[in-house]
Amino acid sequence: MILTKAQYDEIAQCLVSVPPTRQSLRKLKQRFPSQSQATLLSIFSQEYQKHIKRTHAKHHTSEAIESYYQRYLNGVGRNGAAPVLLELANEVDYAPSLMARIILERFLQEHEETPPSKSVINSMLRDPSQIPDGVLANQVYQCIVNDCCYGPLVDCIKHAIGHEHEVLLRDMLLEKNLSFLDEDQLRAKGYDKTPDFILQVPVDSDRAW
Repeated sequence: MILTKAQYDEIAQCLVSVPPTRQSLRKLKQRFPSQSQATLLSIFSQEYQKHIKRTHAKHHTSEAIESYYQRYLNGVGRNGAAPVLLELANEVDYAPSLMARIILERFLQEHEETPPSKSVINSMLRDPSQIPDGVLANQVYQCIVNDCCYGPLVDCIKHAIGHEHEVLLRDMLLEKNLSFLDEDQLRAKGYDKTPDFILQVPVDSDRAW
């Protein structure tokens, strides 16, 4: 089904008032039942990433970080089982996984002797059980599993889809008996840039497959 610009704009406008959660995506599917889940997710992701890039800086001021952290502490102090961090992210219109990163970094700065490295933060976000605080670990986990635009779970899905498309492209090239070099072969030859495949023999652009 071909998506017109008017249809895209209508979906994009609808996204302005919804948080980037899987629940929102389900509501979007109900609103636009004729569009595929993949199409809606693609538009959802593109539009929200534009929004995050525009507003990223304001969430990373020292004042904003301290405000979010104190609100998190107050929230879990009242009820540690409630989705405090997820609700905070939705309230301030920021991606849940990115909010989880902010709070995790701030927590580790307070409780560790040395500033946390990026690799340590990434490892804890991929596996919240490594976080040395059970309540925060659960809060971070809730953010990650409910974020459909950012975070390690989304990165894993994107990687799996990319690998699937690479396999399909390889099968297509083999089916057409086209000679090609893959990424490993290109790296071995010293190429700086390594696309998935490069054809060894030029193909006429007008040739019909």
